[in-house]
Amino acid sequence: MNKQHKRMRGACATILVVAVASLALAGSASAKLVEPFTKFQYCPWHNAEVQRCLYSVTNSGEVVLGSKKVPIVNPVLLQGGFGESNETTKFSKFFGATEGKPTLQPVSQPVPGGLAGIINCKEIKDFFLRISCEVTFENGVTGLNSTLELARPASEIKISESNLARKEGVALQLPIKVHLENPFLGSSCYVGSSSNPVIWNLTSGVTSPKEPNKPIEGSGGKLKFLEEGLILQLTENKLVDNNWSAPGATGCGGFLVELILDPIINSAAGLPASAGKNTAILKNTIEITTPFALEYIEEENP
Repeated sequence: MNKQHKRMRGACATILVVAVASLALAGSASAKLVEPFTKFQYCPWHNAEVQRCLYSVTNSGEVVLGSKKVPIVNPVLLQGGFGESNETTKFSKFFGATEGKPTLQPVSQPVPGGLAGIINCKEIKDFFLRISCEVTFENGVTGLNSTLELARPASEIKISESNLARKEGVALQLPIKVHLENPFLGSSCYVGSSSNPVIWNLTSGVTSPKEPNKPIEGSGGKLKFLEEGLILQLTENKLVDNNWSAPGATGCGGFLVELILDPIINSAAGLPASAGKNTAILKNTIEITTPFALEYIEEENP
């Protein structure tokens, strides 16, 4: 990278940091938030450690898990707040959404091919299980959904504004698990868990994956200022990671049945899958404001 490009990236990073800092308007909490600030109502902005409020919507993208690709067709929300950046790690402490609202909204995404694309009933040796599988398919319950869920507390999310702006390093680290949803699979069929999560180290820059994956590039997005500079918005943001590993599925079908179904699903989906065989591409619209801006809006709307 030449010196001119480095200076340009450094300038972009400075603009982003200064722009966000400029949102800090003095005021005192009074009444209520109004549109378009109501989206930040579950940010823990009354916490003195919180310096920014985040509202990020993944509108599209895809997740490749082993040999299965799942497009993101239903928007997924990540919300909460974060504090000052650590000078050494460049990461900020993250705070989850308030009032029992999800920090990472669990939204189901349809898996192409459904359950039939993963399970072949004729391969199940157990007679009663095979009959149950065939009955399920005959009744049309073949749809399969995949839902991303946080595998660990929101405090274990890591975020870096400077890395996001500079298009280098990890912009967002998410510990997740993937819930495979179908009546036949029961309610506990997961890839990843609290004790063994899938870790996404998402970047707006270029990845350096193991083979057979090749480098892919994210995007910092287009910067806009809304509401007289009180909201910073990044459109066309893209965060990527294709160097993560995934464990095998567990808990599919419930007690005892999982001893049969887990191996079938893992074999069909190519799980567990080592780093270099999986991909996450998240295309987002990110909005950021500050507690001071929200206090100002409340004061202006008694």
